Amino acid sequence: MTTQKHLTLEDRYAIQHSLEKRHSFRTIARSLDKDPTSISKEVRRHRQSRYYVGQGRVPNRCIHRQSCAITNLCANKKCRKASCSLCNQCNSVCADFEEELCPRLQRAPYVCNGCKTRESCTLMKSFYKAQEAHQKYEQTLSDSRTGISLTDEELAYVDALVSPLIKQNQSIHHICVHNADRLPICERTLYTLIDRCYLKARNIDLVRKPRFRLRKKKVEKKIDKACRTERTMVDYKRYLDEQEEVVTIQMDTVEGRKGGKVILTLHFTNCHLMLMYLRDHNTSQTVIDVFNKLEEDLGETAFRKLFPVVLTDNGSEFSNPKALEENQRTRIFYCDVNSPFQKGQIEKNHELIRYVLPKGTSFDGLTQADVQLLACHINSYTRKKLNDKSPTESFSFLYGDELLHTLGIELVPPHTINLSPSLFKKEGLSNGN
Repeated sequence: MTTQKHLTLEDRYAIQHSLEKRHSFRTIARSLDKDPTSISKEVRRHRQSRYYVGQGRVPNRCIHRQSCAITNLCANKKCRKASCSLCNQCNSVCADFEEELCPRLQRAPYVCNGCKTRESCTLMKSFYKAQEAHQKYEQTLSDSRTGISLTDEELAYVDALVSPLIKQNQSIHHICVHNADRLPICERTLYTLIDRCYLKARNIDLVRKPRFRLRKKKVEKKIDKACRTERTMVDYKRYLDEQEEVVTIQMDTVEGRKGGKVILTLHFTNCHLMLMYLRDHNTSQTVIDVFNKLEEDLGETAFRKLFPVVLTDNGSEFSNPKALEENQRTRIFYCDVNSPFQKGQIEKNHELIRYVLPKGTSFDGLTQADVQLLACHINSYTRKKLNDKSPTESFSFLYGDELLHTLGIELVPPHTINLSPSLFKKEGLSNGN
């Protein structure tokens, strides 16, 4: 199979002609030396909807058009039609209009290219046109390579952190090394932001750049590039086999609006209790701060007892395991890449968060007290897996009420549990903003 990932204009014309001949995606893919899934995605991504009817056909796409007997909708006294369904204005004036969608567009080939009945069909149609698809592809490709990937808030945060240090003649490398846990970008990206004048600091403010060319070097965003060494899923399973009755804590991040506040979640797999901590930025340092605060509040002995093993994903905010494992207070392990099912309990529990804070909701208007309230409601929710007990009750049975109180979790009466957006009605909390 070819290593060329992008389709050319000639490839797209070949797809269009093959669709007109009613060839399958597998046949088209074989002729272009591509994967059938790639052809399917190409057609669905770039199909265009058009509405027209053949000569002599009434443009009516209502699902009731065959049996409808409604008359005099437009109050035209000169109209002699037996039913309004025979009029080309029916769909625009009828209050009972319900559009019928062609079921063939819901399965391969997803378009009307090659359909033998399209001239007599009165429903909405979709077509794949090579020229239009290629223009849309080029525009998307151009848009993806322009601008920067940071939001205004993230850019302002980086500027406030970096520009004063540059004014003190600190080098970019020095800044990145000593602020790795606070910077959400790599060294190469920081140079790019300065070069494009996105920050208050300019190239002229740098000590060496006005005199030397930049070296082209790929720098990863992770704090510790070798963070997964001896911390993979294989190492995790081997560690559990060597230990006796070790409880795993699953860790993840729940994001709100891009660039805004995020929530760190810690899930106890033995009792399904989930702790939630609001963080201003999705950086490694904010995660470390949560761990340090937990150890301070609980004490070293209780912290080691509650958090012996932590399993998380490969997000950059978790890429400083040495700081999280400070003084061997816990062990950090990572799931395989693109394998969230390996920590399925916490992923499933996040659904309860989304009941209250739907995806795309901004967390900027929340406080830690709000997040703690949500955690109390979620942990007081009865679970069938816990023999109709709540995570709060199960944790209390396993570890005692004192630790539960230290973590700030309180039992909410069953009839007052609220897992809907109405739990938070406050200014500053909005969807998609």
